Amino acid sequence: MTRAAVLGAGAWGTTFAAVLADAGTEVTLWGRDADVADQINAERRNERFLPGMDLPEGIVATVDAREALAGADIVAVALPAQRVRGIIGEWADAVPAGAVVASLMKGIEVGTHARMSDVLREVWDLPAERTLVVSGPNLAREIAVKQPTATVVAGTDSHAAEMLATATASSYFRPYTNPDVVGVELCGAFKNVIAVGVGVTDGMGFGHNTTATVITRGLAEITRLGVALGAHPDTFSGLAGMGDLIATCASPLSRNHTLGAHIGRGLSLADAIERTGGTAEGVQTSLSIQELARAHVIDVPICDAVVDMLHHEQPLSDVLTSLLSRPRKAELS
Repeated sequence: MTRAAVLGAGAWGTTFAAVLADAGTEVTLWGRDADVADQINAERRNERFLPGMDLPEGIVATVDAREALAGADIVAVALPAQRVRGIIGEWADAVPAGAVVASLMKGIEVGTHARMSDVLREVWDLPAERTLVVSGPNLAREIAVKQPTATVVAGTDSHAAEMLATATASSYFRPYTNPDVVGVELCGAFKNVIAVGVGVTDGMGFGHNTTATVITRGLAEITRLGVALGAHPDTFSGLAGMGDLIATCASPLSRNHTLGAHIGRGLSLADAIERTGGTAEGVQTSLSIQELARAHVIDVPICDAVVDMLHHEQPLSDVLTSLLSRPRKAELS
């Protein structure tokens, strides 16, 4: 039997552990909170992060990361993007030599501009062929109640990607493989920034036309930057691109959309973060994306607007006026 370690017992980590278990994979789930681990083991519940959801058999929770990693064929990491480097550093010697390591995280590291798979490779000294990315329209609570969805398993080694795909495939979870790690991972990070922007417009009371405009032009920004970084153009119209963008921008389950809506209704960033609860990765990733885009001379006006609203406290009306007054141009240019 394939054995997996999932690091991170939040909503997505716990849900992914359930996906693996439902597909017949033996799972050990690591988290810092002993109460969460005890409840998972005793009651098959994680009421802190997935209230009301029953978890399948086949998941054992622990607060000992080395115990979780021992003997794992698959290691899936679902930790806050801006903190993961500091959390996982002490476990480098505990990662099994033959294990494939999958990033479930959607962010770009502030300062280094590193994608999460880059961080895992650097900290754990992993070869590229053993490092995978999982990304797509994967809102945790919907998957936890077994609503059908698909995802992308991205990796440069097709055998490793297929191994993880097989370990997660079930009646409600359909994984597709893709060799474009850069494109898949950039989509997962950048779409959070666009979702904040959509949330702002919703909070300001705008309707579906505005939402569609921000989503579509947001996809254009993601594609421009991704192609400049060497990604395959087709990735952006797929599950990890448009699919994830639609889910994250449209759903009230999205923390990034929720945070943006609070900003649109006039809350400060600090108050919006508190009201949202949990980590909205788009807040810090907006800064990383903006810096990355400037380094490659790529125009990202929606990302710039999100940065202005969140980090420079520019009035929402001024930011909107600035966006709409940009020089007109051909759509496909």
